[in-house]
Amino acid sequence: MALAPKLKDFPRIRGALKFYQVASIITGTLLLLLCAEMLLKYTPIALELELGGPQGFLALVPAGTTVAVNISLGILIVHGWFYVVYLFSDFRLWSLMRWPFLRFIIIALGGVIPFLSFFLEARIAREVTAYLATREAEAALPEPVEASN
Repeated sequence: MALAPKLKDFPRIRGALKFYQVASIITGTLLLLLCAEMLLKYTPIALELELGGPQGFLALVPAGTTVAVNISLGILIVHGWFYVVYLFSDFRLWSLMRWPFLRFIIIALGGVIPFLSFFLEARIAREVTAYLATREAEAALPEPVEASN
């Protein structure tokens, strides 16, 4: 039987859940931006997003010709580093909730499969919140008194 989270860890679990929710939304958004950037760059269009170049403040230029700030590369780097933050938030919530390892892997996939992080974030938040509420309600019930003969 799996171990249940301790009641004293519930405030930490709520904090870990909030951190996971924020990291999940940011990672999912960055992943969608990354997918859009990859579509622009690796299809026959072959464009990159450039900031502050000779084409104007923000412009799509042919891939490999950026002379100013390459926003496309920036999206790639920021998503990569933020995915590490997402994994940390996943690990923290997973370890506090004492879930099986497969659950950690499934949640981790949310940062690399487009749209999955949004669905997982909603589902995980609903499950954890319901679990914490149920356990707190059970803990608040008075202990049954045994009748003596």
